[in-house]
Order: sequence, then structure tokens, then C-alpha cells
Amino acid sequence: MSKARLSTIAEAAETLGVSTRTVRRYIAAGRFRAYRVGPRLIRVDLSELDYAMRPMGVLINAGA
Repeated sequence: MSKARLSTIAEAAETLGVSTRTVRRYIAAGRFRAYRVGPRLIRVDLSELDYAMRPMGVLINAGA
């Protein structure tokens, strides 16, 4: 099993280019798994963010 790469909600939001509120909504909706580290600390696995940022389609080379 690979080691989780955990980041704060603010770091996750910056990585995705969205607000922290959006990241919290994604967590609530189950799009990302989050981990409670303490009574107030929440961390997001960066591996899941990498998966969320996968390409949507295939680029077609117009010059070919």
C-alpha cells in the first residue's frame, strides 16, 4: 500500500485552482477522501487530487 501524501484544505484548493469552500463541498459530496488528524485538522490525500485532475478527452493534432 502506498503512503498517503496529505495536504491541508488550503493547499488542495490552491492545487485545484478553486476555493477552500469548494474543496469542503467536494469532501462532503464524497469526491475526495479526507482525514481528520485532530479535533480541527483535516487533511486531503494529494493522490486523489491527481486523479481528479485527469484529462477529459483526447487532444487531436490539427496539423496531422
